[in-house]
Amino acid sequence: MRKSIVTTFVSRGAGVAIACAAICLLCTNGLTWAQSQRATMTYASMAPAEGYLMDRDEEIALARSAAPKSVSQDATVLVLGRQGYQTAVEGKNGFVCMVERGWNAAFDWPEFWNPKIRGADCLNPPAARALLPLVKLRAELVMAGRSQEEIIAGVKSALAARQMPALGSGAMAYMMARGSYLTDAGEHNGPHLMFFIPVSQAATWGADLPGSPVMSSSYWFFSPKAGGNTDGLPPLRVFIVGVGWWSDGATAPPHSLHHELP
Repeated sequence: MRKSIVTTFVSRGAGVAIACAAICLLCTNGLTWAQSQRATMTYASMAPAEGYLMDRDEEIALARSAAPKSVSQDATVLVLGRQGYQTAVEGKNGFVCMVERGWNAAFDWPEFWNPKIRGADCLNPPAARALLPLVKLRAELVMAGRSQEEIIAGVKSALAARQMPALGSGAMAYMMARGSYLTDAGEHNGPHLMFFIPVSQAATWGADLPGSPVMSSSYWFFSPKAGGNTDGLPPLRVFIVGVGWWSDGATAPPHSLHHELP
């Protein structure tokens, strides 16, 4: 995160920290970056592949719940298999819904390998065109047993070979599923929208400022100490806006933004 800022949703007095990248949330419940790393040392390596898999019908239902029915009912739905993401339902509106795992998030997220993460996500057509190849590549590498370093190298190689399409304008995603599990911390979840912009600075949207409803994070690495690890990765930032209801229309707990400097 820029300047080691931990961005927090404060819900009914309980801190639920949310800083999103790759399409999944980082939640640290008000902990500093170093504390969150110590709290999740059990996820230092990949869990057995079976731990990331779900029942097919349950995965389809959770994926669709990422967005309101009016959006997701005609969307393509992906499910995770032993070789990566596969199409379970062919859609017709250009949206793509899936359940993402921790390894879809920023490479330096402490819960990257957490097998409990289930982040229902529904990408609009511009986001699906540009980001799905990256999401699928990561999944294929993970399910093949590759290390985090090998995954990063694979992504950089694909980008260098121009195998990944450029991000167009208007890319966004819904993450409004009540049944998602986004982190071990806090209340584990929070409905929000995400917008993907090829810029490096949060100031572009006035994000992460006191009173701003917009949060942001680099798509690739949370920590500004990533340094040379970002070489070969184009500028790409995720802007996050929390919403007050779940995809089924039920009211979610009220949230306000809080920025905490470690």
